[in-house]
Amino acid sequence: MEAKMFHNTELFQGLKQHVEMIAAIVSGVLIFFAWLLSIDDFNIISTILFIFAFVIGGFAKAKEGIEETIREGKLNVELLMVFAAIGSAIIGHWLEGAILIFIFALSGALETYTMNKTNKEISSLMELQPEEALLLVDGREEKVHVSTLSIGDLIIVKPGDRIPVDGQLINGHTTVDESAITGESIPVEKEPGSEVYAGTVNVNGSITVRVTKKASETLFQKIIELVQNAQSEKSPSQQFIEKFEGTYVKGVLIAVAVLMFAPPFLLGWSFQEAFYRSMVFMVVASPCALVASIMPATLSAISNGARNGILFKGGVHLERLNKIRAVAFDKTGTLTKGEPIVTDVIVRPDIEKTELLQAVYNIERQSSHPLAKAITAYIQENVKGLKDEWVSVDEHSGFGVSASWNGQKIFVGKAAFVGKEEAEQFQNSVSKKLYKQGKTVVYVKDEKGIAASIALKDVLRPDMKNLMDELKSKGIYTVMLTGDTKASAEAIAKEASVDEFHGECLPESKVDRIKQLNKQFGVTAMIGDGINDAPALKTASVGIAMGEGTDVALETADVVLMKNDLTKLIKAIELSQKMNKIVKQNIAFSLSVIALLICANFLQVIDLPFGVIGHEGSTILVILNGLRLLRS
Repeated sequence: MEAKMFHNTELFQGLKQHVEMIAAIVSGVLIFFAWLLSIDDFNIISTILFIFAFVIGGFAKAKEGIEETIREGKLNVELLMVFAAIGSAIIGHWLEGAILIFIFALSGALETYTMNKTNKEISSLMELQPEEALLLVDGREEKVHVSTLSIGDLIIVKPGDRIPVDGQLINGHTTVDESAITGESIPVEKEPGSEVYAGTVNVNGSITVRVTKKASETLFQKIIELVQNAQSEKSPSQQFIEKFEGTYVKGVLIAVAVLMFAPPFLLGWSFQEAFYRSMVFMVVASPCALVASIMPATLSAISNGARNGILFKGGVHLERLNKIRAVAFDKTGTLTKGEPIVTDVIVRPDIEKTELLQAVYNIERQSSHPLAKAITAYIQENVKGLKDEWVSVDEHSGFGVSASWNGQKIFVGKAAFVGKEEAEQFQNSVSKKLYKQGKTVVYVKDEKGIAASIALKDVLRPDMKNLMDELKSKGIYTVMLTGDTKASAEAIAKEASVDEFHGECLPESKVDRIKQLNKQFGVTAMIGDGINDAPALKTASVGIAMGEGTDVALETADVVLMKNDLTKLIKAIELSQKMNKIVKQNIAFSLSVIALLICANFLQVIDLPFGVIGHEGSTILVILNGLRLLRS
């Protein structure tokens, strides 16, 4: 019984989503039978069928038009079309009026389909986040609702299951399908310490995850909120069209009144011909196609972007992205991976390199500092036969670490920690060369002095050079803003081929530079991932955040690249360009059709049926043109 009720509810919901399309189709069928019955002689049955076709096909749009007029106090295109259909019936053109209602209902159903398609993208996203999780309590698994999970809880995620909340992998190795978050179909390797996200799929291997965010605050929930908010935020073009619509409709109604009474006196038309031409004018001059030129295209582009890991927070940002002439990049975590790697290891000639690295490995592996992690990863990859040995390590916060190894004291850290002058003179002052290359140098010191210098560098993301070349080919000026030293900034800027760079930037310095770029280029974009980037993101014409960045950056930005892949920037710009191109095509086409039909009506060379087909056909065409953006 319950299953049957659920099935009926599901069926009802499915029908509800397509009610406008069903009404349009029913209206069309009634018109067809009414036309068949009226071929030989117009009769009461055909009249009743036409009336039903008017009511069923026009109810939704008439209701929408009346409610909007009451709410906003202005006339709209929906009421204009209803007036035109009623006027056609009054002068005996039932078929033309009914066809007008049918095609108008059909175009409205297509617009609703576009909105539902975007909503469907959100609904499908929401369904990806599980409602239950396996909580680990005293060594046993307990199924609980995700809303009850707290930060620090341990949960079990089995192979094939979706991860219910954001967290950190504590135990186990696996690959995770993150396509729901990033749009990237290739699963990502995960090991202890890796971040995992709600809505992604644990492909192989049972894992233990420590909860780092509540279910209501996950990255997944942020994505859903961003896409939902994007639908309600209208682009400047859409806002202009909506403001223009009310004035235009008033103008059309005034012109209709003039056409009813002026031509009989000025041009010798009969009153019947004048009324007929005014009805045709009301149909062909209605701005339906113009009003539908923008919103379907914008919603389709937002939906396309969301599906491919590019989140636009509204049509205004999507439209503006097409106009940017300068892009400013943060360095660490944006242009670069934000994860340093070892590039050079220079050892004192009297020391066996492998033995030294064995000591450094056992000392550094006990530290959670990013540089220490990079050094241990390098040693693990390049030194065979490593032995994990426990060493008592003393932390010297902000400077380095020290430990006893094989009877002597070893120091690992910055120059000031091991002796600045001695460090700078090591191996013919090799550190000066390394610093000029934008590298960070960690020194190892034993009882005889400086034993080695290890250079590390935060490397560029893949394809940065290609990205810069593509931006430049589009006439976009590139700038790098970073808090790093000028030497480090210069090295990365040269490697990335940016047009301009600024080092040692505080958050306020970045804001000042963005303001200068706004004055110089007009429309600028800023891309960053950190808290210190948030003010600059807000100052830029378009703020773009890296998806794996901080919450503040995500909330402040106008566009979010969900995968930390800057090549998505080019895709976002191209999507914006394509949308703007389609919008321009739609506007030009709709205005041309309106102008052509008005002229044809005034010259009395077009009748109401062709006016209806020409006008409503153009509306459907611009909607279908906008729907092209739904394709990947």
